[in-house]
Amino acid sequence: MIGMTIKQYPDYIKSLAKAKIPFPGVQGWVAQGKEFQLVFFEIESGGQVSPHSHGEQYGYVFEGEMILTIGEETRTYRAGESYHIPKGVIHHAKFNTFVRVMDFFLEADRYTTE
Repeated sequence: MIGMTIKQYPDYIKSLAKAKIPFPGVQGWVAQGKEFQLVFFEIESGGQVSPHSHGEQYGYVFEGEMILTIGEETRTYRAGESYHIPKGVIHHAKFNTFVRVMDFFLEADRYTTE
């Protein structure tokens, strides 16, 4: 698909406020709305996001591969795939490759910024 290969996020994304993220190997840049956050993540190979829950989340994988468990279901998501995590559902992820994902959080305060 033309235009879908992403080697790195462009400067205008990396100039957004940087999120304070408690998970090692994970960094993200936040586009802030009144009732949501859109976060552009880069996750190093070997990174992990421990089990947690929060408001509704929708994500899209631009690059790499992640193993995501949503509730009781575990699945591998690859570039070009999307996922939905309902509000309050416990989820966690492992990253065996470098990953770029974009997540929409239906909460304005999901992450604080630096």
